Amino acid sequence: MSSMKPVVHFEIPVEEQERARKFYSSVFDWGFEEMPYEDDVYTFAITSPVDENFAYKEKGAINGGMFKRYDDLRNPIITIGVPSIDEYAKKIEAAGGKVVVPKGEVPDMGYYAYFKDTEGNVLGIWENMKKDK
Repeated sequence: MSSMKPVVHFEIPVEEQERARKFYSSVFDWGFEEMPYEDDVYTFAITSPVDENFAYKEKGAINGGMFKRYDDLRNPIITIGVPSIDEYAKKIEAAGGKVVVPKGEVPDMGYYAYFKDTEGNVLGIWENMKKDK
């Protein structure tokens, strides 16, 4: 039996980044860090403290992000960590799901893709980038 794949990230599609940051900051005390991405900005949502290596200080915690809502990515998304985007994209399709955003790269971090499950929900998968030591 293979090992379970954990939820590693969440994302919240938004219409207005500033308004959303203000809401989540004032209600939940989240912090934010902007990262330019393609023609827009991706905002990291810091919900739990991390150390200098981005390891969580609290067991079981995850952080997330916010991006401009578009196409199939219209509702909150949970992201599942996998060892290989390519391998899991094939597993998703074989099980009746559909990849809706193909594999993309976040430089120096890893790879992502979005898929629709058999119930019509859109979720993400994430593969950490292998780093040379």
